[in-house]
Amino acid sequence: MTPLYAVFGNPIAHSRSPRIHALFAEQTGVALRYEARLAPVDGLDTALGAFHAEGGCGANITVPFKFDAWRLCARRSPAAQLAQAVNTLGWDEGGLWGDNTDGIGLVRDLSRVLAADAHAPLQGQRVLLLGAGGAASGVLSPLIAAGTRAIALWNRSAEKAQALAARHSALAAQHGVDLQVVLDPPTRWADGVINATAASLGGRTLDLPAGVLQPGQWAYDMMYGAHDTPFVAQARAAGARAWDGLGMLVEQAAQSYTLWHGEAPDTAPVLATLRAEITAAPSS
Repeated sequence: MTPLYAVFGNPIAHSRSPRIHALFAEQTGVALRYEARLAPVDGLDTALGAFHAEGGCGANITVPFKFDAWRLCARRSPAAQLAQAVNTLGWDEGGLWGDNTDGIGLVRDLSRVLAADAHAPLQGQRVLLLGAGGAASGVLSPLIAAGTRAIALWNRSAEKAQALAARHSALAAQHGVDLQVVLDPPTRWADGVINATAASLGGRTLDLPAGVLQPGQWAYDMMYGAHDTPFVAQARAAGARAWDGLGMLVEQAAQSYTLWHGEAPDTAPVLATLRAEITAAPSS
């Protein structure tokens, strides 16, 4: 039987994960089936149980289930434990295990787009992270470990940002990173700004004070689309260099693929193929 994998979310029809993993499998010569599966908002546990009974070997988890998946796992990687969110899981003799590859995906893609700036492009950078939900939770620890100098967390609910910072305080101290929660996004402070909110998903522009985004800065939206997301357009209008999160999507998927199959695919041709397909799609 061909090994079965899937991505679970709600909604899920838009997911590019089946296409990405099909391209990885073609490249590496691995036989697999990878499907997009809709789970009821309160029914991830049941959906995963049925999937595993069908022979499911592993799954990716997307909105709104990353926190639910974390609670269901018997074992979690250090990254998932800090994030309290899981986007990659599988089963072995110890039961259900979970990891979070979002942060690795983000840091790898930032290293790609910022490569012209420095050998270690995040080293010594001051980063403003917008949001404190599942997306932000998954990327904070790799951003700390990447050598950033300071990270400011901003979220509409300061309490969520404070809880996220508290979980990562020991790691930040270990790496000498000034991790802080800000009530208002600081102006003329950040070298780079990362949008981990869902604003772009809803087609909304963030209401940011003038000077948060500025010339000479880089900006990254963890959402993506056929055209500039509202945040990317907003950042470029302010004079910043900006990119969307399609590369992060491919890179986090590649890390999931490696966890399951023990082989790291080449992400560059997959990203190029995906970008061309999304741009050409008439419904985009």
